[in-house]
Amino acid sequence: MNYLKIAQSWLDKSYDIETREQVKKMINNDLKELEDSFYRNLEFGTGGLRGVMGVGTNRMNRYTVGMATQGLVNYMKHSFKGKRHLSVAIAFDNRNNSRYFARITADVFAANGFVVYLFDELRPTPELSFAIRHLDCAGGVMITASHNPKEYNGYKAYWSDGAQITAPHDVNIIDEVLKIEKISQVKFSGGEQNIKHIGKDMDELYLNAILSLTLSPDIVKDHNSFKIVYTPLHGTGVKIVPEALKRLGFNNVINIPEQDVTDGDFPTISSPNPEEPSALKMAMEKAAEVQADLVMATDPDADRLGIAVRDNEGRLILLNGNQTAAILTYYLLARWKETGRLKDGPNNKKYYMVKTIVTSDLLKSIADKFQVDMYNVLTGFKYIAEVVKENEGKREFIGGGEESYGFNAGEFVRDKDAVISCCLVAEAAAWAASKGKTLYEMLLDIYIEFGFYKERLISVTKKGKDGLEQIQNMMRSFREMPLQTLAGSPVVLVHDYKLSETFDMISDLRYKINLPKSNVLQYISRDNSVVSVRPSGTEPKIKFYFGVRGTLNNRDEFVQTDEALNKHLDKLTEQMMQL
Repeated sequence: MNYLKIAQSWLDKSYDIETREQVKKMINNDLKELEDSFYRNLEFGTGGLRGVMGVGTNRMNRYTVGMATQGLVNYMKHSFKGKRHLSVAIAFDNRNNSRYFARITADVFAANGFVVYLFDELRPTPELSFAIRHLDCAGGVMITASHNPKEYNGYKAYWSDGAQITAPHDVNIIDEVLKIEKISQVKFSGGEQNIKHIGKDMDELYLNAILSLTLSPDIVKDHNSFKIVYTPLHGTGVKIVPEALKRLGFNNVINIPEQDVTDGDFPTISSPNPEEPSALKMAMEKAAEVQADLVMATDPDADRLGIAVRDNEGRLILLNGNQTAAILTYYLLARWKETGRLKDGPNNKKYYMVKTIVTSDLLKSIADKFQVDMYNVLTGFKYIAEVVKENEGKREFIGGGEESYGFNAGEFVRDKDAVISCCLVAEAAAWAASKGKTLYEMLLDIYIEFGFYKERLISVTKKGKDGLEQIQNMMRSFREMPLQTLAGSPVVLVHDYKLSETFDMISDLRYKINLPKSNVLQYISRDNSVVSVRPSGTEPKIKFYFGVRGTLNNRDEFVQTDEALNKHLDKLTEQMMQL
């Protein structure tokens, strides 16, 4: 792609004067920034369209959003040919320009004859998924960059099932976008009468659906004064999460006023990512002040959840996504069994759960005990949603999640849902309390029963065109020179999801992987250590996932066993970072 030639095409009067001036400035003063802005088109990855805001084909702006929308429009018209009245739902988060991009998206759809259901104010991503299904839309768009830094924004495209777009739709949509060679091909106006605003009525329907998943109303009633500190990190959970918890029965939810302000600059945090401890700092301080039992934080579009609980010494500690998913998996299955929905034997084959390939195998161990199938899918919640769609009407989805702080239960939302997750975590805490336990003790008991699984994630950032090439070279090197050992233990299996092939290093045999192709490598050693490597689909990063397993005989041995597993993880991390 000739970035200079493409950049010069943006000097045409089809583009507004402010855009043209910024492009001129880069051409004259900053060719490096110009190259990064124009060397490629933004593509749909695991999270859709996402990038830094600014001018250029590789940036989020009026024109890239408009072209992406026109491509999506053209593809939808072809895919739903014969359906007379096509509609879409559109929502947005608190980020800078999110409302602006949402309106542009709505205008393009409306100008192309679609009925557009546009949320009147910011709403969580999972509520958009719910609205698409409830309103029988052909699809939808969520304007958000999820947990990315403040300079980013994004465009999550959804299909009629309420799930993010997967193959072959994603590639086909890009093909349609690439056919739009001039901005004049985008219909930006002319259909304003087709835009219908939605809001509170949809909130009510969504909240009622969440409450229908309640498993322990009487237990919550007995523990309704349980102290919870919640923060939306300036995002979309600000109203709906506290309201959901209140309706569930929890009457002691404490907020952080400074972080209830919906601000795209995220003034109180360096990053709006609940995976990072710094994001929960103010909430932890508030919890210490009021002696809260539980801390919960949702990311800007309220699809990811980070939590903190009190350990046996009364200290607040952060749990990672694998630990939260393990607690929720155990709670759902145990409570389903207690209430008679699960029985021993083949009856349980009617039900299933789903996790991703880089998520802890602890979830599968738990599901196995309850004789419930656990599907293993590629990274990205859209692949969990695919399994739900395939099984719709035949089997019942209990819940599922991924290590990156995403979880869901029930079938009315087809994406990760931090609103539902907040309710389930709070309910699980009440259930544990009814048995004389804390959530922390519940987690330790899970380790004792199923094995002490411990994981670590290391992300290496490589920005720009050069960074992309470095990541590609790293993945090529791992394939051409596969690891032979992990921290001294021989590698016995190599899963190459790009080749859809597993190589058994012991028998020298190869097996087919029945999943879509994905640029992921996974190594498993004789001592059950696991290392997975994959480029991020939404950020300029290459990610390394480490997993080890030990035996925990009782709660008193936790610290000693935890230290041993951490040392093992240190060895694995050191090995990979030296390559």
